[in-house]
Amino acid sequence: MFLTSAILFMAPAHAQQQGNYALINGISMYYETCGAGQPLVLIHGGGSTLHTTFGRILSLLAKNYRVIGVELQAHGHTADREAPETFEQDADDVAALLKELDITGADVFGFSNGGNTAMQLALRHPERVRKLVLASAFYKREGMQPWFWDFMKNADISHMPQVYKEAYLDINPGNQAGLQAMHDKDLRRMQTFTDWTDDAMKSIKAPALIIVGDKDVVRAEHAIAMHNLIKNSRLAILPATHGSYMAEIMTPDIDIKLLEGFVAMVTGFLDEPVDGGN
Repeated sequence: MFLTSAILFMAPAHAQQQGNYALINGISMYYETCGAGQPLVLIHGGGSTLHTTFGRILSLLAKNYRVIGVELQAHGHTADREAPETFEQDADDVAALLKELDITGADVFGFSNGGNTAMQLALRHPERVRKLVLASAFYKREGMQPWFWDFMKNADISHMPQVYKEAYLDINPGNQAGLQAMHDKDLRRMQTFTDWTDDAMKSIKAPALIIVGDKDVVRAEHAIAMHNLIKNSRLAILPATHGSYMAEIMTPDIDIKLLEGFVAMVTGFLDEPVDGGN
């Protein structure tokens, strides 16, 4: 069925969509819902929107699940607050939205920084999480390629990919101050990131699918370490760069077969029964 949907992969991932807003922890938080079935929460990466991260696979996932795609503090349609961004606060915001929607036991798919938020959601609000898909996520600084931290020392908005800037400004026309604030908060979160403990990873109870590319910004060795710590986890190392396995908007050349295999792998994992047959 994936081949018949190939045209969807080429849709502009930054196009504005009709969505919903909820007042969550003092900010207006944007989310979209589509599909039906088991709830699946999508959490985008840093500097991104729901559609720059997931735009090329969202419709495919909605064929099998009730997709709830969120946009986090200062990103996309969601408002900012007078506070730094943290993975813990983002997780609390997603949990509060799920409470508002009366959802427990959702599957949670986080990419890049969104994967870090997904882990914090499982740690801080385990009742909200049934399964985790952790795509190109990390929990220790050593998990990233060494050049990443050198780059972060002197990064500025001129280094931000143009497609991310355009996606933000398509949603927020002329709001250069908001774009700068999002960039600066994302950058500060990376610059000040402090390692999470191995014990924290061991305490994650939700079954997890850990995914990384063999040429990812996250080191494959780190994904293996996460797999060894999260007891009920599976691991996939794919022939891909950061997010190219899911055709994230920065993917220059989409490998349709890789993308189809990725979606099939994710849905296969999500459809497996958890302990107790749920």
